[in-house]
Amino acid sequence: MAETVESISQRGILSPLIARPRPEGGYEIISGHRRQYAAKKAGLDTVPVIVRNMTDDDAIILLVDSNIQRENILPSERAFAFKMKMDAIKRQGARSDLTSAQVAPKLSSEKIGEDSGMSKDTVKRYIRLTNLTPKLLELVDDKKISFTPAVELSYLDEKQQYDFMEAMDTTQNAPSLSQAQRIKKLAQQGKFNYDAVYDIMNEVKKSELDTVTIKNETLRKYFPRSYTPKQMEEKIIQLLDAWQKKQQRHNER
Repeated sequence: MAETVESISQRGILSPLIARPRPEGGYEIISGHRRQYAAKKAGLDTVPVIVRNMTDDDAIILLVDSNIQRENILPSERAFAFKMKMDAIKRQGARSDLTSAQVAPKLSSEKIGEDSGMSKDTVKRYIRLTNLTPKLLELVDDKKISFTPAVELSYLDEKQQYDFMEAMDTTQNAPSLSQAQRIKKLAQQGKFNYDAVYDIMNEVKKSELDTVTIKNETLRKYFPRSYTPKQMEEKIIQLLDAWQKKQQRHNER
């Protein structure tokens, strides 16, 4: 925001805001809220605005399209934005006015996919995330649960999702895609219960048997700031080799 304020102070607003008239008077901003806020911080009294007459659904679609392209957007934000847009397009398709006829012939998921550079199946998977409980969706945003397993877990009902989170917390394991699919299958077959989910989540993954991961921030306190990850790896191997040789000499005595 500080960079935006500085840019507007020097160059002004290069891309006009988009607003629509309010029935009670005044205008409602549809696109450009951040630019308006930055303009106020920069001390501007006026901003350029394009005023359009828009229905609620037209406004929702424009709102989503103008915000979904942000560089940093959480999976939950994208999920609910896609759902808002899909519902709006479906409502437009159900009407017979000329404006809605422009989008009615295409499937809403296909239309959203084209606008966002994704496949319609990916759009549908994002929308599935809106079926997650807020706490579970927060784990997806925090990257504690990956996207594809989260989609599978979205088919669980609310109680099942809470049971899953309890099993995940107890085992301290994040679900793989395979585990999430098996948990989903238990629910579909009517065999879902906490013990069964716990057993699945408590499994040792093959990747955990083959891989040791040490976080960067854990290693950084032992190395100069100038060291690259590759240099740290080489130094660790060198020290381990020296330790191994020392152990061998000790055992030979």
